[in-house]
Amino acid sequence: MKYYEDLEVGTKASFGNYKVTREEVIEFASKYDPQPFHLDDEAAAKTYFGRLSASGWHTCAMTMRMMVEHFTGEKSASLGSPGIDELSWVKPVYPGDTLRVEAELIEKRQSKSKPHMGFTRTRQTTFNQHGEPVLKMIAKGIIQVRDPSQVEAG
Repeated sequence: MKYYEDLEVGTKASFGNYKVTREEVIEFASKYDPQPFHLDDEAAAKTYFGRLSASGWHTCAMTMRMMVEHFTGEKSASLGSPGIDELSWVKPVYPGDTLRVEAELIEKRQSKSKPHMGFTRTRQTTFNQHGEPVLKMIAKGIIQVRDPSQVEAG
């Protein structure tokens, strides 16, 4: 189990292998982001995207799936996330793309008011199969402290 004490600022990880399907792009868009360029080839062809593309929110969801699979495999003492500081959709994601994530821990600090938990900030970039960034974000996390009396509050 990875706890707050085990995390080192500067640590990098690369993970994920998510194949984007046409069916999933349309299903997600139908439910959550029903804009024509996420639903219809003809409509999408007339836009900046040039063809059917995934919703940015769908790209976030696929990234989240890869993150959860990675961190669950590591057996992290994660307590969730209080949000995202930055988020940008850099390039469209298309059916047939294969996504992966690179993450770097850029900050950690122990909570002063709740010493049993620590806060993290991670820079994450999702790439397509060509190595092109499609999503960039700074995500915040909360992680359990193994033994609050052994960690210096920051």
